Amino acid sequence: MREEFALLAGLEEQDVAELTERARRRRFAAGEVVFHAGDPADTLHLVRAGRFAVRITTEFGATATLNVVGPGGAFGELALLTPQAPRSATVAALEDGETLSIHQLDFDRLRRRRPQTDALLVGVLAQRVRELSEQLVEALHIPADTRVRRRLLDVVSAYGEAEAGAVVPLTQEELASLAGTSRATVNRVLRDEQARGALELSRGRTTLLDPDALAQRARGAFG
Repeated sequence: MREEFALLAGLEEQDVAELTERARRRRFAAGEVVFHAGDPADTLHLVRAGRFAVRITTEFGATATLNVVGPGGAFGELALLTPQAPRSATVAALEDGETLSIHQLDFDRLRRRRPQTDALLVGVLAQRVRELSEQLVEALHIPADTRVRRRLLDVVSAYGEAEAGAVVPLTQEELASLAGTSRATVNRVLRDEQARGALELSRGRTTLLDPDALAQRARGAFG
């Protein structure tokens, strides 16, 4: 079980077993919201299946996708460190999925018994900061076409290595918000990649056909 979830990788097997035994298994249908921004925050979710989008709403009413979390990942970890604060983002299932929901009180019991557990949380939050910093640098210095290609690969990699036949269950609007660009740009890039044979477009999803070629262009090696 430690190997299944990156967040728990540094814990003793017996601690992981106790924590997951207390967890509540929750299933979500595609499109279902796990929690909304502003909701009370008292649980951490470990993803067992499916992919989940982390979104915020800007002051102008637009929705921006910050991240996509797949199996082995986690979301809602801020609830473990700042239980009085509300949720900072909305999380919704992109496809049918399942999580283990761990209550803040159960995690606190482990933290009192194993103070080193805090180092795991700090590590996760530090990784989040690095990812956001990289996204900011990309938004300022990387062309939008390249960002679209990279976000496509990021969503697929939530399941592991990108392989031919892998499906990206995002609409063009959702991919645009994740890449920080317009739907028109996403549409143009996707159609270009379809013409090159790297992917196939269908309603509400994109199927990779040649992920290696897409990855090469995402690195900026070719236009």
